Amino acid sequence: MKRDFETDLNDPQLEAVRTIEGPVLIIAGAGSGKTTVITCRIARMLEAGIPQHAILALTFTNKAAREMEKRVKELTGKKLQSLTVSTFHAFGVKILKEEIETLGYRKNFSIYDETDQKELIKETLRECGLRTDVNLYSLAQLFSGIKTGRYSWREAPAPGAAGIAGGGDYERVYREYLHSLKVYNALDFDDLLVLPIELFESRPEILDKYRKRYRYIMVDEFQDTSLVQYRLMRLLVLGSPDGESSPDQSGSAAPNICVVGDDDQSIYSWRGANYENLLRFERDFPGRREIKLEQNYRSTTTILEAANGVISHNTNRKEKTLWSGQGGGKPIELYFPLNESEEGDFIAGKIRELMLRDGLGYDGFGVLLRTNSMTRSIEEAFLESNIPYKVSGDMSFFQRKEIKDILSYLRVIANTSDDLNLLRIINTPRRGIGKTSILAVSDLARNNKTVLWDAMDRLCRLPSGMNSPLPPKTQAELDLFMTLIESFRERMLGERKGLAEKVRSLVDHIDYRSYLAAEFSKNEKIARWKFANIEYFIQSIENWERDPDNLDPGLYAWLNRISLITSNDQEEETGKVNLMTIHAAKGLEFPVVFIAGAEEGIIPHTRSLEEAGEGEEQGKLPALEEERRLFYVAITRARNKLYITSCRRRRRLQETVECAPSPFLAEIPPHLVETVDGSAPVEGPMEAEAFFAKIKDTFK
Repeated sequence: MKRDFETDLNDPQLEAVRTIEGPVLIIAGAGSGKTTVITCRIARMLEAGIPQHAILALTFTNKAAREMEKRVKELTGKKLQSLTVSTFHAFGVKILKEEIETLGYRKNFSIYDETDQKELIKETLRECGLRTDVNLYSLAQLFSGIKTGRYSWREAPAPGAAGIAGGGDYERVYREYLHSLKVYNALDFDDLLVLPIELFESRPEILDKYRKRYRYIMVDEFQDTSLVQYRLMRLLVLGSPDGESSPDQSGSAAPNICVVGDDDQSIYSWRGANYENLLRFERDFPGRREIKLEQNYRSTTTILEAANGVISHNTNRKEKTLWSGQGGGKPIELYFPLNESEEGDFIAGKIRELMLRDGLGYDGFGVLLRTNSMTRSIEEAFLESNIPYKVSGDMSFFQRKEIKDILSYLRVIANTSDDLNLLRIINTPRRGIGKTSILAVSDLARNNKTVLWDAMDRLCRLPSGMNSPLPPKTQAELDLFMTLIESFRERMLGERKGLAEKVRSLVDHIDYRSYLAAEFSKNEKIARWKFANIEYFIQSIENWERDPDNLDPGLYAWLNRISLITSNDQEEETGKVNLMTIHAAKGLEFPVVFIAGAEEGIIPHTRSLEEAGEGEEQGKLPALEEERRLFYVAITRARNKLYITSCRRRRRLQETVECAPSPFLAEIPPHLVETVDGSAPVEGPMEAEAFFAKIKDTFK
């Protein structure tokens, strides 16, 4: 191998890399080199002669998966043609691409994102004769909880939370929603995990095939796994949903499973993550080897002592203490601005100052917030100071429903065999082609092993008097739809010039403006805004057509360009300040970090504590501990310098309210903190200690 493990790894890391047989639990503190350990461990396996196809490494982001694969290539110098390094959901897709026909779907299924899911729920509400002006996000979360088994209908949140009256109503909507997904040959995000489990539990021979294939499994960020992800992992490793394990297919005395995580960084309970999976792992694998990585390679001692001081107040955790070999470091600076406008000015000013003094680039700064709604004042300060920035987590322009609808029309015009996009537009805007008719077309396509377009063409060409599964009115609507597509296909593919004008003509022809007006009849402003997005989209095509370097201004070239843009939407930008929520910052690090809005009601967030309800098991204690873990994650993103701001007043809705500092500030050892001059009525270490003591008293 190219890497000298004896030299490059500390003793616990080396132990983790060398232990490749049997169950292993690695507790990896923030910045302790867990990615290095995982990649070196994979490289060690390959060096030991374990075939690539026998290794499965699961993580939580595509970026992390790409980074792991890249590092393994660098370590081994090998082409990784059959090594599987992916997210849980991508692994689910891999299984379903091979096996989904067993569950009655066609192979070329589509995956609905959040926008598509909300639209389908809205359509389902309409079909059930219920109001559509409800909280679609809450309803989608409810359906997710039911589908993944987080709770039953009896335990589900009150119907009013989703704006629907009556438990029977939303249970009926859920059943109809599932039926609609099947009709459209579509899966939502939860299906990517739930359906592989259904396959494994109902078809033992399929599970056996994958257990024989993947004999060495690793899971990164294990504290962020949900119960359904744990269940999928357990089936692959032990071969049974619960109880005794099935015989290990590799012939090993114990299953080869390694999980890497840190319960102190478990911050995703709101999306189903369960830090108690660490306890489940200990129960299911009693013979495991446990290894702790506590040396931090990221942050200064000052930052780590602050993080340790905060997280030590949590009771439900594995005991560990991070330490650094980098030495003391600069004190944490705490600033108490009068309001959020002053807060934004302070952050922008400090960034300018540090760039000039220390030579840092813009991308060396991370500004972390509890919620996205807090970005406005900081963005305004950045714009005023000409500081380039990016806000992580924003929806791509091309993911907006109105843009996706028009793109789907263009993709079907370019390729009538594109079943996925055809299903998206066949009844958008509504043209009287319901689910029963779509199901009949799908059945005909499946039985004749053809695409939907050919099945529609066959149905439309049936001679008069012959039995048809479609009523005459629907058959006529299908014929009109196909004529529309063929007409624009001839126009757009026959002459390459004037694509933008042809797209505008298409939008007018399908009367998309009226469709938006009907969809948002109670909010004309949203309808106008969405149509303005379409106009902007068409203008972008015009600009592209006018580019003198564009030698091929045709539809195919445009669609290929859009595919490249959308596939790179999530690629990391450089040269900009990173403005993001603490959740989005997980796994990242910056030389300088600002934690903004460290106030009571923001962190810990009042809504999180209220939604947890009362009681110790599922109430405010676990919720408070997760909020503290979130603050811990924010602190440990900083390498060299940390600033924390806590406003004395903040604008909330239509009024300005007085703010109290976050109680977590009092948990940072006072000797590590300096208050910025003029921001608070405290000076000197004794006054600072008294100030923090006062905060503690406030929150007892």
